[in-house]
Amino acid sequence: MGIFSRLGTLIKSNLNDLISKAEDPQKMLNQIVVEMQNQLVEAKKQVAVSIADEKRLKKNWDEQIELSAEWERKAMLAVRSGDDGLAKEGLLRKAEHDKQQLEFEKQWRLQKDAVEKLKEQLRTLNDKIEEAKRKKNILVARQKRAEAQKAIQDTMRGLSDNSAFDTFERMSQKVDQIEAESEASVELGGELAGDTLQQKFKKLEAGPGGGSDLALAELKAKMGLGPMPAAARPALTSAPEGDTAEAGTGTRADLKR
Repeated sequence: MGIFSRLGTLIKSNLNDLISKAEDPQKMLNQIVVEMQNQLVEAKKQVAVSIADEKRLKKNWDEQIELSAEWERKAMLAVRSGDDGLAKEGLLRKAEHDKQQLEFEKQWRLQKDAVEKLKEQLRTLNDKIEEAKRKKNILVARQKRAEAQKAIQDTMRGLSDNSAFDTFERMSQKVDQIEAESEASVELGGELAGDTLQQKFKKLEAGPGGGSDLALAELKAKMGLGPMPAAARPALTSAPEGDTAEAGTGTRADLKR
């Protein structure tokens, strides 16, 4: 059938060549599949017509068998009635139907074989179309992957001159400079705020070691390796009067000694 040959030629065509020539491979592939489906529908219609012809021939064959049997019955009836001439005419009509039923049987069997072959071809075409659909999906996936890779490469090429990265580096240096100026401003503000003379004496009283020397002396005192620094001793609290008197007496006694 012509439609089978056209569809077979379409399926056997090189889809990769079609992709290379199409502006939009995905749209082109979708259109090809739609055309395949349409032609498959037409092929199914023709196979359906052939099946209908096969069923019609089978029905004609069965009818001729029934008519042959009917004329044989009539010939028998004529024989029982003693009318041999009528019986012969009935047998002649039976022979005509026997001849026709043999012809219909022959045509039906040929048509039946043709229908089976057409069905097989139709199944093969359907399988090929399903294969083409799967191949289409693979090709579309390949196309999208290639487009994504191309977009990435184009972006990388656009950054190859390092202009964007140089800008980032300049901005980083500028931020570093702003931070340094801000810290310097805070430091100067602390040094110049309040009574600067008082601050100088506080530094002098703290000594060269500052808090670190005091902390070290306290640690040695706790370990029994030295006296507790005077700065770390707790201040004297108000004592009861008796204690004060005793303390005063003791002091005077000590003076007398």
